[in-house]
Amino acid sequence: MRSAGFDVETYDKDDMLSIKTRFGIPADKGSCHTAEVDGYVIEGHVPAEDVKRLLATRPQARGLALPGMPAGSPGMEMPAGGTQPYVVELIEDGGGTRPFARH
Repeated sequence: MRSAGFDVETYDKDDMLSIKTRFGIPADKGSCHTAEVDGYVIEGHVPAEDVKRLLATRPQARGLALPGMPAGSPGMEMPAGGTQPYVVELIEDGGGTRPFARH
């Protein structure tokens, strides 16, 4: 995210469940990282271009989620270059999700 131009502050927390609950991340959409950017939550290994698109379009939503840790997503690059298809989801205000970007 830094290389994409974002200012990043990191915090190590023991109780991630309370943070995910506070941001309204659906239980089945969790991942290993949770971030907040300009009022939106970013859950998981979401590509920087998706975050930039979110901030440019400013949809009425909680944020973005990429459940799990798919091979080839940012931070999960494979030495041989292998990837698996994945979908970044928009977390709607009501808690539902819908596809935002396919990779």
